[in-house]
Amino acid sequence: MQQQHDFTKGNILKQLVYFSAPIMVTNLLQVSYQFTDSLWVGNLLGGNALGAIAVSSTIIFTLLSFIIGLNNTILTILSQQKAKGNTDRLKTYVNAFIFTLTLLGVALGTIGVFAADVIIEWLQTPASMRESAVIYLQINAAGILFLLGYNFIGTALRAVGDSKTPLRFVLLAVILNILFDPLFISGFDLGVTGAAYATIGSQGIAFIYGIIHIIRKKQIPLTVPFVPAWKEVKLILNLGIPSGLQMAVISAGSAAIMSVVNGQGENIVAGFSAAKRLDSLFILPAQALGTAMNSMAGQNIGVQQWERVRKIAKYGLIYNIIVMGVVLVFVFFISELAICLFIQTPESVAFGKGFLRVIAFFYPFLGVNFVLNGIVRAAGAMYQVLALNLISFWVLRFPLTYLLTKIVGDQGIALGMGISFLISSVLAYSYYRFGKWKEKRLFQDT
Repeated sequence: MQQQHDFTKGNILKQLVYFSAPIMVTNLLQVSYQFTDSLWVGNLLGGNALGAIAVSSTIIFTLLSFIIGLNNTILTILSQQKAKGNTDRLKTYVNAFIFTLTLLGVALGTIGVFAADVIIEWLQTPASMRESAVIYLQINAAGILFLLGYNFIGTALRAVGDSKTPLRFVLLAVILNILFDPLFISGFDLGVTGAAYATIGSQGIAFIYGIIHIIRKKQIPLTVPFVPAWKEVKLILNLGIPSGLQMAVISAGSAAIMSVVNGQGENIVAGFSAAKRLDSLFILPAQALGTAMNSMAGQNIGVQQWERVRKIAKYGLIYNIIVMGVVLVFVFFISELAICLFIQTPESVAFGKGFLRVIAFFYPFLGVNFVLNGIVRAAGAMYQVLALNLISFWVLRFPLTYLLTKIVGDQGIALGMGISFLISSVLAYSYYRFGKWKEKRLFQDT
């Protein structure tokens, strides 16, 4: 059995580094699904196909966001119960999550399959990309339960302090995806359709392996599935609805920004698509820190160790500045070379390089948001974090991007997004420092 950390004692900085590192690698592997698809599609099928996948991926993450957002609820509830040492309650909440997530997965997958045409048209996708974008969206939506399943397994393991085991599941899926992509795209001559089949096929196999592994190793307390008690479902929904909406707000905001980009023409769409693939890799350390904060703070909040929670936040912010500062420098020097891995059109390359160099300067501020929101979320203050995300995306990011694009052209896309990171970090710190999130109580025995 892999080591499960007790974050209520021990060296905080050491725990943070060792716990967050596997999460960073796991997140890197997760993103590599779409990254691998983009490399093969961009080089084998061209810029139009790459743009089609980028548009569809935005919608796929919008469909997934509500479910994946529930992972934050999983971390919060299970990490607090882990600290309390109540295995029976852990088991009942694991069952309740499985029941709830399955129903939601089926519902959102159905929406993705049958509403693909309308959604792709709503995004003002260029006509040359629409057919491929619809097909890619439908296939991925049909396989949503595979991605949902092994993400849940990984999240539950992190909640009990194990960030290493999820690496096995994701690594298997990535290796299979790397093998399946060229086979389905070129070998079977399926094009964009083949890229979608490769992705859901690899995720399905990894999900099955994950189920077998946790049953054999008993790392998560499981039981024969049953309809959960209303009090468990109620707590999950009370936390899960705002938590899921947080992710929906993020994904919908990204879709709105994509609509601004689409208005700039095919070359800018292709350049932005390549840049966002890379951007999604570069911000992974900050995302991993947010997840680590949720787990580490959650265990300590469960046993009311508030001084230790404060120290976790302090070390998280310091670690974020160091790590994202290194990422900033790295991005500045390799941006053009990295963009050229995806596409060679001069105008697209120039836009992508410029976008990355501007947005990278704001990465440390984005990291502040992840760290502090992770701490607040661990207490169960989901509605408050939802409000912060609504402000970040719909009051700041989308309006600023739209406005600056009108003023300075396509360069305003990166500038508007970056400025929103800065202002959002100030708001996140203000709520962490002066908000009432510490008063939140999830369980009657707290």
